[in-house]
Amino acid sequence: MGNKVHNKLNQLAATAICGNDISSSVLYVSALAIAFAGQYAWITLLIVSVVLFLFRKIYGEVVGALPLNGGAYNALLNTTSKLMASFAATLTLLSYMATAVISGNEAIHYLHHLIPSMPIILVTVGLLSFFALLTIGGIKESSKVAIGIFLFHLTSLAILSGFIIYFLFYNGIGVFFQNWNMPAQHGSITIAIFLGFAASMLGVSGFESSANFVEEQEKGVFPKTLRNMWMVVSVINPLMAIFALALFTLPVLQGSEFQNTLLIKMGDHVGGNWIATLVSIDAFLVLSGAVLTSFVGVSGLLERMTLDRILPPFFLKRNSRGSSYRIIIMFLILCISVLIITNGDVSLLAGVYTISFLSVMVLFGIGNILLKVRRNQLPRPEKATWGAVLLAITAVIIALVGNITMPPKPGNPSNFSVFLKYFIPTIIFIIIMLNRIVLLNFLLNVIHSVFDPVRSLVLRTDKRILSTINKINSQEFVFFTKGDNIATLNKVMLYITRNEHTKKLKIVLALDKDDVVPKNLPQEIDFLDREYPDIKVEFVVEQGKFSPELIRNLSKKWNIPINFMFIGSPSDKFPYRVQDLGGVRLII
Repeated sequence: MGNKVHNKLNQLAATAICGNDISSSVLYVSALAIAFAGQYAWITLLIVSVVLFLFRKIYGEVVGALPLNGGAYNALLNTTSKLMASFAATLTLLSYMATAVISGNEAIHYLHHLIPSMPIILVTVGLLSFFALLTIGGIKESSKVAIGIFLFHLTSLAILSGFIIYFLFYNGIGVFFQNWNMPAQHGSITIAIFLGFAASMLGVSGFESSANFVEEQEKGVFPKTLRNMWMVVSVINPLMAIFALALFTLPVLQGSEFQNTLLIKMGDHVGGNWIATLVSIDAFLVLSGAVLTSFVGVSGLLERMTLDRILPPFFLKRNSRGSSYRIIIMFLILCISVLIITNGDVSLLAGVYTISFLSVMVLFGIGNILLKVRRNQLPRPEKATWGAVLLAITAVIIALVGNITMPPKPGNPSNFSVFLKYFIPTIIFIIIMLNRIVLLNFLLNVIHSVFDPVRSLVLRTDKRILSTINKINSQEFVFFTKGDNIATLNKVMLYITRNEHTKKLKIVLALDKDDVVPKNLPQEIDFLDREYPDIKVEFVVEQGKFSPELIRNLSKKWNIPINFMFIGSPSDKFPYRVQDLGGVRLII
């Protein structure tokens, strides 16, 4: 588990990875802006360009001061609490998830125009899996594909623009002025521009991506990626809106068939079927490139969160190419599950897509303010003015409010309600991970409160049982030997172990006058003591003749009941009857 980066990205590669995402917006944002702002759509797109220009400095200052992966998460992590940073990370994750699923599905829809028999959901899963594998193969390898897509996209748009300009040169721009003179949408120019601006802010989705993989970029490349992305959307998006308004009347443009295929219709109108086919292929490729951007961006973000111990260290495992493949696989599974849950109707993710990335931009602006206030001494290559920061945040908040309050299509839930369905479970998981020590301690306390009384009862019962066992085993037994050999004594030991509960045994030899202890008896008893470690064997020599009186005296002296005393079977020469011995037991 290392942090080695095998290759750094140059300006073109880094721009291509995030540029595919933001430049793919031209496929839908012009039609979206026209739907809400009508003839003023190009103005709303220019306003978006101004807002994005302000954010260039905001992103440049924050990432220049804190050049680490994570984007808004990293900015807030170093200026405020981990919870706030995780809030931004959750929004970024949802934005990437929605981007990957929507872009992948839309890419296949464009390809479906060329190959109608294609199963859309199955091929979308294949497309997501392909870019997951490409990202696992390494960011340098991913960037080569991204560069090819990006350059093809710009070339296709240049060809389309050339044909449109040629067409307008010979046919004039009367349609544009006809549209311009039509009544404003919603009865007010202000409302039309407000709603158009809110919708047009979708066109900057992807601008935040570069900050999420800044560590993989060569030194000085990051601000250039911001400049290049700004230039692309500032030129292409307003220009395509102007071209659309010069080619078709507003009623035609606002028809449902133009919403997702505006550029194809424009290409077919000015150049015929082959231009429309070129645009379809370009749309498929650049939307696929946006999927790649999502995988690269989310990999940098989640890797950073894992290093900060918000996510389990399991995700930090890298392959030989330096890719955190477990993060990529998890994100792929998430995207495929969302695609299946929505059954391919990814329009349901529009609320997640819009609200998430606009919220991330607001939080990035807030991160810039906190950086100025709390980390003012931190060196940075450039600074955004207070006025620019506040104006940019205000503009994005306006767009965010516009998208939240925007009435949904008939039969569809509101953007905000769909957003909450995905946001709430995700943030709950993040909060659990942030507070896992507190939660584990709480769980431990609950377990103790439930099981400590039981454990206490078990311990008390255990002590009582052990005490009873020890009391039973403490009873000492006596065997009166006549000087038996070791074989006989071993039978005694076997009988004791199998039939009695004791840990102590006295082997007693009664010696009358002139009697002596058998030579080997002490050694044999000592041997038995070692062979039966659970029973302590004690050899005792008592002076006196074996008799009922001796038995009674020893019973009293040692406090051992007579019925716990044993003898071997007496012979017919034994001077006493068994009943005279007071209850001594025969065991051999």
